Amino acid sequence: MTHASSPDLPTERLLLRTWTQEELAAVLDGKHLPHWTAGFPTEGDKALGGLFATHPDWFGPYGHRQIVERESGQVVGAIGLFWPPAEGVVEFGYGLAPSHWGQGYATEAAHAVVAHALAAPGVHTVCAKAALENPASIRVLEKAGLVPWPDENLEPGLTRLRTPAQNG
Repeated sequence: MTHASSPDLPTERLLLRTWTQEELAAVLDGKHLPHWTAGFPTEGDKALGGLFATHPDWFGPYGHRQIVERESGQVVGAIGLFWPPAEGVVEFGYGLAPSHWGQGYATEAAHAVVAHALAAPGVHTVCAKAALENPASIRVLEKAGLVPWPDENLEPGLTRLRTPAQNG
C-alpha cells in the first residue's frame, strides 16, 4: 500500500502529520516507537490501523494524521477524516493518550481538521460522534464549533454533532 504525501497541518502547539508506512506497521505489530508518548497508540488507534488497508483514501490529502506535540516532538494522539465524503458530509474522529488529556490538544487539533475539511472540494458539513458517557469529548466537539445533529438511526449511547448549516 502506498500513499501520496499529504501536507502537515500546523497549529499553535501541534503538528498534525501523516502516518508513515513504518509507523502503521508498528501499530499493527504492537510495537511502540521512541517518538510516541506513553499510552500511544491507544486501543482505538490499533483498531483504526487495521482499517487503513481497506480505506486507502485515509492516507490522502484529507486522511488521518498523528497529533505531534511540537515542543517535545512526541506523538500524543491521532485525528483524521473518514474520507471520502458522502453527499458533502465527512466524519472525523480523534483520540489522545490519556497522559495528554485536559490540555486543550484535542480541541486545537479538531479546529484544524474541521477547517481543513471544510476547505476541501465538495464538503459542506463535517460531523463527529461521541459517547454520551464522555462529556469531555462532546465538549471538545462543541469548542471546535460543532452543534448537535439529531439522528434517530444512531447507535444507543452515542450523540452526533456537525458544523452549523451554512446560509445561502
